[in-house]
Amino acid sequence: MTITSPEADQIRAARLAGAMYLITMGTGIFGQSFVRGSLLVRGDATQTALNIIESERLFRVGIATDLITFTGVVVLIWALYVLLRPAGKNLALLAVLFRLVEVAVHYVAVLFSLSALVLLSGADYLAPLGEDQLHALARVSLNTQGAGLNLGFVLLGLGSAAFAYLFLRSRYVPKILAGWGVFASLLLSASAIAVILFPAVGRFVLAAMVPMFIYEVTLGFWLLLKGAKIRPDSTSAA
Repeated sequence: MTITSPEADQIRAARLAGAMYLITMGTGIFGQSFVRGSLLVRGDATQTALNIIESERLFRVGIATDLITFTGVVVLIWALYVLLRPAGKNLALLAVLFRLVEVAVHYVAVLFSLSALVLLSGADYLAPLGEDQLHALARVSLNTQGAGLNLGFVLLGLGSAAFAYLFLRSRYVPKILAGWGVFASLLLSASAIAVILFPAVGRFVLAAMVPMFIYEVTLGFWLLLKGAKIRPDSTSAA
């Protein structure tokens, strides 16, 4: 059977989306778990500051990795839109808008990591501030970045849930995987909102992220290795 041009575009977009899911997940884990996990010390602004000063290059690598991750997410969003637009153009567009605002919020959040570096740079104009003050301000910047990432997760979850629903509707991937994606995405969004309302919930956020991790990694491998089952009866212009 001859594959029409739109269907060929969808097949290529599916493979690209799968690759970008895996790449952005890998770079995201590296930046957050390896870099920040090894440098940031909970409740100790001074030790965190000393760690960043002693491992400034690693911290900068983490920032660069964040930028690679967020740029990769833009490519992922485009690929998902090309793939899922025939299953529901309006909902796919809404998902794109949610996720593009998410990326914008996350890009802005990176500025606070750069701000922390400035505060710990030892520049002459910072001399009027004491060392403890600079360490505290750097920690405030890092905490603000974390808040920005959490805010972006609200939008990430909403956009991902919309895309997952389109996967469920189109049957491009197994229904159980798409259904799990809707659940995992909404759980991520709800947990991010819960952190805003009840900060103490923050210690449990990692557990809420596990279903999303399982979904994105599984979907990434599925799309990359198996592709999407494009069928004329699985699409709708609605």
